[in-house]
Amino acid sequence: MKIGKVTVPRSAICTSNEYRIVVRGANLAEELIGQINFGDYFFLLVTGRRADAAASAVLNATLVAIAEHGMVPSVQAARMTMAAAPDAMQGAVAAGILGCGSVILGASETAGRLYLAVEKQAAANGGDLRAAARTVVADLRARKQAIAGYGHPEHKRRDPRVQALFDVSARAGGGQRYVEIAKLVEQVIPEVVGKDLRLNVSGAIPSVLLGVGFPVNALKGVPMLARTASLIAHLTEELDDPIGFALAYQATREQQYTGAMPGAGVSKAVA
Repeated sequence: MKIGKVTVPRSAICTSNEYRIVVRGANLAEELIGQINFGDYFFLLVTGRRADAAASAVLNATLVAIAEHGMVPSVQAARMTMAAAPDAMQGAVAAGILGCGSVILGASETAGRLYLAVEKQAAANGGDLRAAARTVVADLRARKQAIAGYGHPEHKRRDPRVQALFDVSARAGGGQRYVEIAKLVEQVIPEVVGKDLRLNVSGAIPSVLLGVGFPVNALKGVPMLARTASLIAHLTEELDDPIGFALAYQATREQQYTGAMPGAGVSKAVA
């Protein structure tokens, strides 16, 4: 990532004075509060543009789709942190969000970049998207990299959220080019990888968001924002019905020690 040479701090997002707060060119109190839903406001904050009907429907649908999925690692981390520090919800939320990486929550961005790579490959080779998908997937396979957005430990036949998001996008009039690319990647995976890995929600999210002009650099922020809402719900429940220590206890109970034991032929360290 390039480090800029700007010496004066600047931002096009917000400014304020004694009389008003301006966000992306709009008066917050007079033009936004009570007149825009939070999903559309998020789109405005990120892109600087008002969401049209398609962007509004798609972005709000993706936020709903990814927010909650049970006792996933981010939720467990947050609940156990809350058990240890019940007065610091902010720390528990942070504990859950800190796990946003290439496997959990961050896969949407990686999948989005995969779709852009397929599009770029097709543009350089006569426009054949299927051939481009095969080439890009084969390259990932050769480099022993995972194909983000495909395969799910529970939803083997295809994550049910995928078609729901595709349906929202189609009904709302969102661009379908990246949905097509996502489906083509799914089709070529068995012949290239040798496994039938179906689309999951992390693959569906970028395919519909890119189709309404959402920037690829902000894709990771969508599951992060959505999961924050879910974490707050879990932590509110944790305060009323705590299970954080139960989660830790179960991990301890199931742990299998694989290290050496004293007297088993291992020399003892000298203090």
